[in-house]
Amino acid sequence: MAPTTTLSVWQDKIGVPGAIREDPIPELEDKQLLVKVHSWAMNPCDHMLQDIALPFVKYPVILGQDVAGTVEDVGSAAAAKFKKGDRVFGFSINNGFKAYVTLSDTLAAKIPDSMSYTEASVFPLCATTSAFSLFGKDWLALPPPSLTPTSTGRSLLIWGGSSAVGCNAIQYAKAAGFQVVTTCSPRNFDYVKSLGADKAFDHNSPSVIEDVAAELDEGICAGIYMAAGKVAQACQVSAKSKQKLFVASSNPVMPGDAPEGVEAKMTFGTGGAEAFNEIVPITFGGFLAEAVAKGKYQVAPAPEVVPAKGLEGIQVALDILRNGVTAKKLVVEA
Repeated sequence: MAPTTTLSVWQDKIGVPGAIREDPIPELEDKQLLVKVHSWAMNPCDHMLQDIALPFVKYPVILGQDVAGTVEDVGSAAAAKFKKGDRVFGFSINNGFKAYVTLSDTLAAKIPDSMSYTEASVFPLCATTSAFSLFGKDWLALPPPSLTPTSTGRSLLIWGGSSAVGCNAIQYAKAAGFQVVTTCSPRNFDYVKSLGADKAFDHNSPSVIEDVAAELDEGICAGIYMAAGKVAQACQVSAKSKQKLFVASSNPVMPGDAPEGVEAKMTFGTGGAEAFNEIVPITFGGFLAEAVAKGKYQVAPAPEVVPAKGLEGIQVALDILRNGVTAKKLVVEA
């Protein structure tokens, strides 16, 4: 019999650690599945929502996006895709820091036998965010990725390629047939190239804006994705380029970031699972799930397991994440 209660980490207000409490598990809807979590992966937005009040977030709230675990129960419609005992990873939409999580069947996918829960937990939010930015109609609107890509003859700049979002964006862009130009620390050049980047530039170089713009102008560029870093720098590349490239950004675009003549827009999805329907064929319901299953999509960034386990380990991980990490993703195991 499926459990009726779960322990959850509640964020009661800004500036305090999460508090663990017991909550009832709501009755499953038709297109939902109940998952016993084995691994939670951390994202910058999780610690930011501990520290910064945003108008669309009402406290108390349960944070957390990325989970991997075992299906405990399925709704009537979800039973067409999943069954009890399936190993899955999924995007919980700010509801993941629980022992038992309810997921939409459109935002979950099966984990291949060759992959651990810890590895699978790194995908959900960053794979979704980068898919929205690259392929969403309101952002770069690139052609979709394929397991057998053909070259588009165009390049794409991914600013911050060694970040969690950037690692996914590089793989998507290569699978969509683009030459990938990226920025990161020189110590991560080999890493981003192993993911598919064709050229990497030092994001701390005093000439990085001019150098990247010159590289992009050697051919036709499809646009810029600011996966991580300073929005203003990505916008300055567009301004320097002869092509005046659209900038899709994972971070807020603040006044003054985009020079005159440069269009920049933050990738932003709110609401329930239906808000993500546009990119489900690229993520959990299509390319990503298939590529992961066939070993054609790398676990990136690599997971780093924090020493503390269970829900108590989540605050430990958030405190580490607050100090910044790169080319890795913090994971808490149950």
